[in-house]
Amino acid sequence: MKPSPRPFKQVDVFTATPYRGNPLAVVLDGTGLSTEAMQHFTNWTNLSECTFLLPPTAEGATAGADYRVRIFCPGRELPFAGHPTLGSCHAWLAAGGVPQGEHVVQECGVGLVRLHREGQRLAFAAPPLNKSGPLPEEDVALIARGLGVARSDIVAHAWCDNGPNWRGVMLKSAEQVMALQPDGAVLAGLDIGVVGPHPTGCDTAFEVRAFFPGNNGLAEDPVTGSLNAALAQWLIGAGLAPERYVAAQGTALEREGRVFIERDASGTVWVGGQSVTCIHGQVLL
Repeated sequence: MKPSPRPFKQVDVFTATPYRGNPLAVVLDGTGLSTEAMQHFTNWTNLSECTFLLPPTAEGATAGADYRVRIFCPGRELPFAGHPTLGSCHAWLAAGGVPQGEHVVQECGVGLVRLHREGQRLAFAAPPLNKSGPLPEEDVALIARGLGVARSDIVAHAWCDNGPNWRGVMLKSAEQVMALQPDGAVLAGLDIGVVGPHPTGCDTAFEVRAFFPGNNGLAEDPVTGSLNAALAQWLIGAGLAPERYVAAQGTALEREGRVFIERDASGTVWVGGQSVTCIHGQVLL
């Protein structure tokens, strides 16, 4: 197929300040592109994720989906990811998208994901966990060794699998989280989420870091919606976090990510943040 111009945006997610969040490439019309072409373009962007917007499938349209998104990271396609969900919705709305109902409904690999607007912020309903409960002790010991902390410094742990296969651990403090220098050889192949509480009186309740396999070994994600969604479901459910809080992520990478968490009366956990468009134009695909 001959390349043709397609509308494109690069969006910074979970921040109100350009270049201080998590960047996302969004191809606003992925019609006719093969999986291989999508993956190749994603790898070329050298970003943590790239998305391609498409019309809903027949099943998705019947269920009320406003658009469909395919989410890629280097080397693989993801069934769900948080910052691509918010960034894609931001780009879709900025391009003139109009939701059919009260919520924007996104179709993706895990099914339908609802989003709503809170002023300048968008928030998505956290998808159900595929796996929950405590991690095997051998995993916890391995993670402690890979993070360079004592096993006793991990005060809680859980599966946080909502598509990405996150293993979540809580350290004693946000200061410990920010000081981590993980060993990529020990943690090879694992998706690790680390959370630690900030002192009372801070403007954020927790510091979060996310480590995952990247193009050249272990990588760190600036701000991670899927992980924060799963962490919130675990922490709130276990009584380790209040039903409404703000998490900081990206501090160690000189970013200013802010993730707004709230569990509503129905028990749904909403994960929100602002997005800003940094690049707007066309790409040849």
